[in-house]
Amino acid sequence: MSGMDLGVTLVFVAVVGARFLLPLAIPYWPLPAVVACLVLDGVDQTIFQLFGYDPPGYQGYDKAMDVYYLAIAYLATLRNWASMPAFRVGWFLYFYRLVGVVAFELTHARPLLLVFPNTFEYFFIAYETVRARWSPIALALSWWLSAAALIWVFVKLPQEWWIHIARLDVTDLLGEHRWALPLLFVVLLGVVAVVRYAVTPRLPAPDWDWRMSPEPLPEEIDEAHEQIAWRAEHDRILSGGTAEKIVLVGLLAVVFAQMLPDFTGSTSDLFVGVAVVVVLNAGITLVAARRHWTVGSLTVTFVIRLAVNVVLVVLADEVLPGGEAQLDGFDTMFFLSLISLITTLHDRWRPVHEVRAAAAA
Repeated sequence: MSGMDLGVTLVFVAVVGARFLLPLAIPYWPLPAVVACLVLDGVDQTIFQLFGYDPPGYQGYDKAMDVYYLAIAYLATLRNWASMPAFRVGWFLYFYRLVGVVAFELTHARPLLLVFPNTFEYFFIAYETVRARWSPIALALSWWLSAAALIWVFVKLPQEWWIHIARLDVTDLLGEHRWALPLLFVVLLGVVAVVRYAVTPRLPAPDWDWRMSPEPLPEEIDEAHEQIAWRAEHDRILSGGTAEKIVLVGLLAVVFAQMLPDFTGSTSDLFVGVAVVVVLNAGITLVAARRHWTVGSLTVTFVIRLAVNVVLVVLADEVLPGGEAQLDGFDTMFFLSLISLITTLHDRWRPVHEVRAAAAA
């Protein structure tokens, strides 16, 4: 491998690694972390171009990593969002987009991305921006619906059309037209002026100084043993929580499967296989919760669950007859890591949301 090849490889690994690791900061520093993910999503291909490299099939990787980082953002709403109306709107926006991305990956019909715009991304930023200065609980459902509608119509629809229908690129536009950069600068100045002189004076007095970290968890559910105790008392293997995990992880797996060159199985087989693993995980973790086996560290919990899932897959491979789906060892570990991560975070933080929802009701 030449020096240039090594340098390009290191850049590619660094960018892709950052796109997987940076979202893990969203639950703890929501606004700066999600903005950093958004910026990285916008400049990753520009970084590759600076090194004279165009990764083959990167568009598929890009779309898969988008839904992954937004999945972590959705799980962060389970942990952090105290406004139940905002949560319900965010819940719909995320799963609506996820369904649209799956439909696009299976059909490659680009207009689907216009029908299913990524409104959740900016709605999350809007909520966290409000929460950084004001109490989001004071805002009614109508306010959050209006915010989502404005983002949907005036921000995301033009953006989705620009990127996915017209297939235009800001970097190319700035390079090809001399007037583009001054125009962009004028537009940004206009936005800043509107916010400064039209929006800011009409805002209520802030409830507190800027807060980048989320609100503290409710005292009765802020410890790992309390969250596990809640699951032991209230959870079931066949429940709404398990169904949500099946849909969430199953659709994520379908999106990622489109970029894995060694995957040869059908989408339905993959979804069913993921559902089986999720249900088995739900049963195992529920038994552990009812026996009061508590692991405080999320990292340790993830590692244990990943090890259990590896054992389950090895046993299934020995016992069950072979099917059409074939994965090599690396891809299998990737899928199991994805399942283990999402279900671990969901199991730990859904009790926090349920306690907040019960208090709000």
